[in-house]
Amino acid sequence: MKPIWKGAISFGLVNIPITLYPATRREELRFHFLRKRDLSPINNKRVAEADGKEVPWKDIVRGYEHEKGKFVILSDEDFSRVDVEATQTVDIQEFVEADQINPMMFSKPYYMEPVKSGAKAYALLREVLRSTKKLGIAKVVIKTREHLAAVKAQGDALVLELMHFADEIIPADELHVPGEARIGKKEADMAKQLVASMSGTWEPKKYKDDYKEALMDVIEKKAASGGKAIKTKKGRSARPTNVIDLVSVLKKSLQQHGDSGGSKKKSHTKSRRKAA
Repeated sequence: MKPIWKGAISFGLVNIPITLYPATRREELRFHFLRKRDLSPINNKRVAEADGKEVPWKDIVRGYEHEKGKFVILSDEDFSRVDVEATQTVDIQEFVEADQINPMMFSKPYYMEPVKSGAKAYALLREVLRSTKKLGIAKVVIKTREHLAAVKAQGDALVLELMHFADEIIPADELHVPGEARIGKKEADMAKQLVASMSGTWEPKKYKDDYKEALMDVIEKKAASGGKAIKTKKGRSARPTNVIDLVSVLKKSLQQHGDSGGSKKKSHTKSRRKAA
């Protein structure tokens, strides 16, 4: 793994030198834009609005539009001058109960690896977070932006999970969602029964990106056929159901899941008999 940042975790007078590594990966399928007649790649050009001329990287600067059409230019030195200490430190400001935080606040996780000299303090912080079931709420500057972040114990590792600031979460007030509603006992019982029949143990590895796999299958078949059109099964889009009669919809759902659950049980019983 390639490190993206080096610095230290700081809480009170404790300072733990660490290196930050990505904890997730997203492998998108990358497509190129091509000219249809000869498949020549289309390049993106950096063009100035004023005269339409292409601008080389060496002549590009970063500017903030503080008024319409008026910019303040910032250099690399300006960014580093803002707060040198913060760019090097995961500064834990307080510890809070993990279940107090709305999951929507969390954004992106990173692994933190200790420098050899900080291994003992790293382990100490990890064990304290485990035993207290708390998170360290910190501020950290990565690249050109300050982030709110949580320091978590995850297995043997400490994880830094970037968070949204409170004003970045859009409130749901503008949505037309139902408030308290009168739900009939029959509907509630059937809904609970349906949830129970669809419940299982969380196994993250059983969920895959089906769309990406299907698209890769199409790409491989087209490549093998020399780019010719290929026949593929059309996916069936789910039709919106009329949920005015909730009891009827719940009944059908229970029958569907009850039947599949029953057939599974039968197949398990048969296999057990064969094994016996």
